[in-house]
Amino acid sequence: MGFLGIYAAILRTPRAHFWGRKWNILDLNTAAMLVSIHVLTLFAPFHFNWSAFFVMAVLGYSTGLGITLSYHRNLAHRSFRLPKLLEYLFAYIAVLSAQGSPMDWVSSHRYHHQYTDTEKDVHSPIKGFWHSHMGWILDSNARFGRFGGVRNVEDLRSQPFYRFLHHTFILHSFILGGILYAIGGFPFIAWGMGVRMVIVFHSTLLVNSAGHIWGYQAWNTGDMSKNLWWLGLLAFGEGWHNNHHAFEYSARQGLEWWQFDLTWYIIRFLEALGLATDVKLPSEAHKRRKALETRRTMATHEISKEE
Repeated sequence: MGFLGIYAAILRTPRAHFWGRKWNILDLNTAAMLVSIHVLTLFAPFHFNWSAFFVMAVLGYSTGLGITLSYHRNLAHRSFRLPKLLEYLFAYIAVLSAQGSPMDWVSSHRYHHQYTDTEKDVHSPIKGFWHSHMGWILDSNARFGRFGGVRNVEDLRSQPFYRFLHHTFILHSFILGGILYAIGGFPFIAWGMGVRMVIVFHSTLLVNSAGHIWGYQAWNTGDMSKNLWWLGLLAFGEGWHNNHHAFEYSARQGLEWWQFDLTWYIIRFLEALGLATDVKLPSEAHKRRKALETRRTMATHEISKEE
């Protein structure tokens, strides 16, 4: 797809995601949840206190890192191993982000890597910015129906803990909300649930949308993945997305010293404690091969332009 084609896709209207298709109960519940947390956030400025802000910050960092460290690098890509209890703890923290069960999240992400930026991709800007950012979440039939469900996560389906979370994941956010309300009333709900969930949601979703549109490509990956510095800061290191698509098995995504990758620093800390093992990183030989492939591709593009 050419430059103009990409940006035409980005500007596509999201109306098709709302009209002209069937909505099932899961889609309706998902839409209701997304609308609710965004509306809840509107009340936050009128119910501000520093305790509520602190709760938002702590839960935001915890659940955001749960997504990047557990769902993404540990479960989806098996970039490192953790003792089972610690693995389950991080996965449970990620569940409190309400971004889906581990099985759903990991399944979607593995399909994304299998079909990156093609018509089969579950979330790609070639179908419009809205689709890659949020539209895909609201269409569960398109997300899983074409692949026959979560058939690519047998490693998680074989474990009772993940099957339990798959059927109960949203319940745990309601329990957390009840605890927050009992402790700090509505301000804790507005900040600890509303503001926190909106920030973590969009930080994650921007990797799918902005991370495939803006930025630069350091490696030839055959897709639209980009490195985007501000997204690297916002999404705990996930913004070095072209690096990730080049070496998807790597526990480290900020491959250069100046590429801030908070998730990697925590994995490295766990490794130093002997808790994270089998930590995978790209070898220098692999990086050299990828760099050579990238230079060859760029040279081919230059020749094509001259012709």
